[in-house]
Amino acid sequence: MRAKQTAERRGLSLELLVHGVGGTTPQEMLGDPRTTRVTGDHTAAIHRRGEDADAEQRPRDYAEKPVPEAYCWSNLTSGNSARALWLLLLPFMVVNLAHWMRPDSGTGSAGPGSRAVRAHGLIVRLLALSLTVLLVAGACEVALDLVAWQCAGNPECTRDRAWLGFLTQHPEGGGWWSQPGRRLALAALLPAALTALMWWLSHRTWSAYESQQPLRRPIAEDEPAANGRPALCLPGFWYGRRLVSRLRAAHTAAGFLTVAAALTAAATRHDREPGGPAALDVLGWALATVILLGACGVVYVVCRRGSKQSEPDDRVDRFAVRALPGAAIAVAGLAAVYACWSRPGWASGATLPGDETFGVLAVVQGALAAALAVTGLLLYRERRVPRTALTGLAPAAVAMLACGLGGLMTGGVAQRVGDWLDGSGSDGLIAGPPVLLTWQASAIPVLLLVVLALLGWFSFQLVRRAQRLREQVDADYPGELPDESRSRRIGGAIARAELTDRAPWLVGTVALIALLLGGVAVLGTLLTGKTPGGAADGAPALIDGAADTVQALGSWMIGFAFLAFLTWGRRAYRDASARRTIGILWDVGTFWPRAAHPFAPPCYAERAVPDLAWRMATWTRQQPGGRLVISGHSQGSVLAASAAWQLDPVTRRQIALLTYGSPLERLYGRWFPAYFGPAALRTLHGDVDCWRNLWRSTDPIGGAVLPGHDHPGGSCRVDQGPLRDPLVYGRTDAHPLPEPILGHSDYQADPAFGAARDALLAHLTPPTEAAGQLPAQERRDADGDRAAEPGEWEGPAQGESGGRSSG
Repeated sequence: MRAKQTAERRGLSLELLVHGVGGTTPQEMLGDPRTTRVTGDHTAAIHRRGEDADAEQRPRDYAEKPVPEAYCWSNLTSGNSARALWLLLLPFMVVNLAHWMRPDSGTGSAGPGSRAVRAHGLIVRLLALSLTVLLVAGACEVALDLVAWQCAGNPECTRDRAWLGFLTQHPEGGGWWSQPGRRLALAALLPAALTALMWWLSHRTWSAYESQQPLRRPIAEDEPAANGRPALCLPGFWYGRRLVSRLRAAHTAAGFLTVAAALTAAATRHDREPGGPAALDVLGWALATVILLGACGVVYVVCRRGSKQSEPDDRVDRFAVRALPGAAIAVAGLAAVYACWSRPGWASGATLPGDETFGVLAVVQGALAAALAVTGLLLYRERRVPRTALTGLAPAAVAMLACGLGGLMTGGVAQRVGDWLDGSGSDGLIAGPPVLLTWQASAIPVLLLVVLALLGWFSFQLVRRAQRLREQVDADYPGELPDESRSRRIGGAIARAELTDRAPWLVGTVALIALLLGGVAVLGTLLTGKTPGGAADGAPALIDGAADTVQALGSWMIGFAFLAFLTWGRRAYRDASARRTIGILWDVGTFWPRAAHPFAPPCYAERAVPDLAWRMATWTRQQPGGRLVISGHSQGSVLAASAAWQLDPVTRRQIALLTYGSPLERLYGRWFPAYFGPAALRTLHGDVDCWRNLWRSTDPIGGAVLPGHDHPGGSCRVDQGPLRDPLVYGRTDAHPLPEPILGHSDYQADPAFGAARDALLAHLTPPTEAAGQLPAQERRDADGDRAAEPGEWEGPAQGESGGRSSG
């Protein structure tokens, strides 16, 4: 009776559930088909069971149990069908991840004094800019070169294509649009429309993401990141309005300037020939100068420092945001007018001037990736954080993969369109795409062989590891009759889960091979000027045959990959289940703000983290004696931890954190050590009232969050695991049917979940009790048979049952 009175005096207890990747309905999270929305909208909202909607008016009914709430955020990444267009932005998303992967240099994130930290951000932003130029240049290659220049300039190519008839150039003349410059100006609408589409997608998502106001609070003197506080605690971290708008303006201008450069380069080459019109020659030089100055302005805007994170930055760089894209559009329009000027003697030749752009971009991207690798190693040497992915080389490896994806998309489109326009390819109707793109496509079969070899090696290691784990599995279930098949399945699940820890070296190896093959492609193009098959003519039969084979396979594979990409996007546009699958990719890849590439898919955490922080802060103010446990699964645990960092220190001490299947250390701590490294997680552990983390050996995503960390006096033990999976080895009276291997799912079905949650609620001490307003005997009665001693926090050990399950 006294324990119940004490619980009533404490106030309500709240359990705030946050789901993981892929999304979960409120009904599934709360275990009740009848739920009601408490606050929020159709995109992200907090739900309760119908019977708990008015829990605040009936506190006595919840004296001994928490009020469960579910925060559902899945529509942030897999909502309407228009989000299928985000597939086009995949390379931008990957390069944006590289920005946040920098090693932890220990200099802080609010105003880092390390030159290497600043150089890291600058290099990634320049790489991101090169990807925008590459994508627009690829569109220019298809529309301007292959269609308007090569095919429309050859009557044989347009013979069966009536839609190109009005552009066709005949020996005896043609219509108004048949002049090469006018054809190019008309075709330039496609890359210009692509640039406008990327701007629209980025701007459209601004209102739903970057414009969301974060929880505003003053920063205590001991909180700045310069004093060792994590960057995620800064109020402006999840508010990227100023930075994204500035970068969006720069990348939009870069796209239109690329179109202007393609038009100007073609026309000026003709005007500079002997006997060309002097006035047009001067105009061409002037346009080229203006384009160059505009490019310098774009690079300057991109190179500027990032956003201010110590407080929400509401300012907007209006001159850059408005003037830069407008000026670039005006320059592109002038270039179109310049190209349309009548030039009766102008005839299109083999390839459009400017094909060397792809070679220049490849060299620039390779050099920037190498510089990023050097910067990462320097940062890692400053502070060798254990378990950092690839010892500081992860940003460079991921940036190389982003460049590879960008090359796959541009090269795939060019190869498919070139083959389509050329028919079977035997007639030689058009010259085809640039030679470099053919070399890059030919490198794909070689890279695929390397990847298959690595996967074969990992598979071999997996089988050996699973065999060695059989004895360990039998030891984990003492007293059970050994079953070789059952032990092999459990051991295999554990071995497959351990492959996650080897993923960095797979990514690093693939990135290194891609860099080397890219260098070979550039050298092959420069030295021979021919395709791989043409360059190998006259070589020994083995080399000649291999070159022809990889060229044919590469062209087919890159085209097939792009077609599969388009098919997946089309299916996602129409099929909600496929759209949800794409949403899972964005759940992982779009957690971070768009600090490097403004055309990347939007950061859903800029909506989800403030939502959770606002909910926790307002609830603790309304319930001063209440207790709050925020419970996050998988990616939800990352959101929960990020939201806890956004609270003020006093509120942070009023909540407890329950995570399960959490990638906080295993993925985020290794790949993003500057933000989720051991020091940051230890700080969070000390800031919240208590933290409990559940994990399984069979889970390929979740793991311990503070492995090997000793817990000083006054703090509770965080990691609880590995939990038994399956809970029961064989058939028993209580479990007559075989129990499944759960892996990453259904943590709430484990009795350890209910026990951990109840222990967290019992451990939480409201401010009134901390001030000594409750007698010690009442505190002991409220917490159970006895109060926990400092540093002690008991819970179910591995394999124990107890408590109650919420599953």
